[in-house]
Amino acid sequence: MTTDLIIIGTGPGGYEAAVRAAQKGLQVVVVEKDQLGGTCLNRGCIPTKCLCHTAEVLHQVRHAQSQGIGVDPDAITFSLQQAVERKNQVVAKLQSAIEGLMKTPGITLLRGEARFVDAHTIAVGEEQITAPHIILALGSTTKFLPIEGAHAKGVLTSTEMLQLTTIPSRLCVIGGGVIGLEFASIFHSFGSEVTVIEYCKEVLPNFDRDLAKRLRTSLKKRGIAFHVGAAAKAIREGEPLVVEYEEKGKLQQTEADVVLMAVGRGANTAAINLDQVGIAYTPRGIEVDDHMQTNVPGIYAVGDVNGLCQLAHAATFQGYRALEHILGGDDACDLSVIPAAVFTMPEAAMVGQTEEQLTEAGIAYEARKAFYRANGKALSMDADDGLVKLLVSPEGRILGCHILGAHSSDLIHEASTLMARGGSVADIAHSIHAHPSLSEILLAAAE
Repeated sequence: MTTDLIIIGTGPGGYEAAVRAAQKGLQVVVVEKDQLGGTCLNRGCIPTKCLCHTAEVLHQVRHAQSQGIGVDPDAITFSLQQAVERKNQVVAKLQSAIEGLMKTPGITLLRGEARFVDAHTIAVGEEQITAPHIILALGSTTKFLPIEGAHAKGVLTSTEMLQLTTIPSRLCVIGGGVIGLEFASIFHSFGSEVTVIEYCKEVLPNFDRDLAKRLRTSLKKRGIAFHVGAAAKAIREGEPLVVEYEEKGKLQQTEADVVLMAVGRGANTAAINLDQVGIAYTPRGIEVDDHMQTNVPGIYAVGDVNGLCQLAHAATFQGYRALEHILGGDDACDLSVIPAAVFTMPEAAMVGQTEEQLTEAGIAYEARKAFYRANGKALSMDADDGLVKLLVSPEGRILGCHILGAHSSDLIHEASTLMARGGSVADIAHSIHAHPSLSEILLAAAE
């Protein structure tokens, strides 16, 4: 079979590019060996957000009495099994939607494992497909610490955590990044006693340190235990599991019924025989240029597999960038402005540079802050925990925006859009914001 474009993988970086390519008149063959939707839909973004929402609803019910709603705390019941069933229904619905997209005229979906025959030919089973252009959207895999007991019974990855139907009495989370904190927040709301062990000095190492510290403090007040600057050394198998960690030079331990290994994800470079065609890659991922093209002309790598930014929306727009290069067009998207969010309670979101990055680079900036506790809408929602921090250049250009608080994952896009289009803090300050709304916190920071 001969086609215009082969895309391997149906995560956001794959299926979105396939649909756009077909709409632009290309004949596209899409190859998928697993479930449609990739990590994001099946083992990441969507299923975790389903459980995040369940946890938030449960939290609200437990605190409904403050709103004048009569609820007996001892009478509240919760079924994790039903919550997981709902999560599975949502995932299935979205899988079905992607399956429908794969029927777009111009797209041929092949099920099976792909392998390179040569730089322009892919084999799937006995069938060979040739195309001048190939996009690799291979995704990522879970990382494990090289410690004793890392694969012991009861040590789970995020994939297995999403399938639990019983709530562990004690959960130890190794890793205080996005995945670790989201599961810590979820299962604490479900009733688990949660301990988080993070190697770095602060949780969310890639976030603004001030914001990360405030989030950790907020989660700690809710009852989650944290050990930062602590290195997990071993996991002793048994009932319970015993996690040994070193903190401040002392070896300590904590017991757990379940241990979540949440120390990041690695590029899935083993998913296809890259060496067959000489594609350059490192442990971080496949090496690409600004157009997402590898060192082999005509072959592109997008999403988690290139290691540039492990976010679903980044994969989508990297796929668009690769497609525009294939078509000879010009992609106007600024891939340096990518918002990120953590769906804990409260949420956290960021875009642009942190104070630490600006200081290290010697870039002059001013930090402008506004707090949720001074916002009428936040108080009416009983969501006064949080702040907005804008990092602004002397000329008024927005260098970074960091938000902790309710709906921060939605609020961040006002700053993100301005940054991507070269806007300034004055553009926010001179724009009328609805009252009462949480967006006024961003306005207050800008002013």
